Amino acid sequence: MDETNSRSLWLTGDEAADALLGSDPNALLLGMVLDQQDRMEKAFAGPALIAERLGGSLDVHRIAGMDTDEFIALCSGPPAIHRFPKSMARRVQDVCRVLVEQYDGDAANLWRDAPDGVAVRKAIMSLPGFGAQKASIFTALLGKQYGLTVPGWREAAGDYGTDGFRSVADVTDLASLERVRQTKRDAKQAAKAAAGAKAGPATKAKPAAKAKPATRAKPGAKR
Repeated sequence: MDETNSRSLWLTGDEAADALLGSDPNALLLGMVLDQQDRMEKAFAGPALIAERLGGSLDVHRIAGMDTDEFIALCSGPPAIHRFPKSMARRVQDVCRVLVEQYDGDAANLWRDAPDGVAVRKAIMSLPGFGAQKASIFTALLGKQYGLTVPGWREAAGDYGTDGFRSVADVTDLASLERVRQTKRDAKQAAKAAAGAKAGPATKAKPAAKAKPATRAKPGAKR
């Protein structure tokens, strides 16, 4: 793996926040933690906001050791680091604790000595909040923009490892961000259309049967 100290990234549109992501693997990983149910730019700007509130340093050891309610308050702002600051603050702290306990407080140790892309993705997927898709996207981000060169990283990342505009791994400027968003909109529309086709046309309800008119009783008939 290429071990240069800093990379030029454009994930937030904020120069300072992007510089932190490019120079600190912990920031990049925590940005990926936050990248769900909120705008990508806000999610990846979260680590810089946390660092600012910690006095200028994104110290995962300090985060891991903080009282959880205190860290939630720090993340809640204003402004909040995420639209769901309480749950995501817990997630960030959980990941920081794993980094401290298992990776010497350095996210780069997740992939630095990995033999191949499968091992990288497996290590990422073991973190709190990282399912298969999220781990694949982060593997692709490492390979496309962060210097990951282990064999098979593209295959481990699946579709996200191929050329195109599918995820944050393909965002390098505002134009590419919009192309990624358009891809996601198209995918949602296609999935919606496929679901509608599978369900088939709605069946028309049969008209209610007309009630028969009451028959008059014959004169003299017993009622």
